[in-house]
Amino acid sequence: MEILKFKLFCVEMYKLKYNLTGKEVIELFNKHDVLNFIEDIYDVLHTLSDEIIVSDINEYITNG
Repeated sequence: MEILKFKLFCVEMYKLKYNLTGKEVIELFNKHDVLNFIEDIYDVLHTLSDEIIVSDINEYITNG
């Protein structure tokens, strides 16, 4: 349950940072398999600052 909450948090943070709708973020995350990425590195990712989390996700999307 904690990972699911964290995934939702990541969607919201990404949405706010890049001024996207929730639907746009979900489509982008699905296209790049971001939710699995988040789950795979949850143990580290959830300990980082909001800015770094969004930056890491964006880097994954860009370079993935």
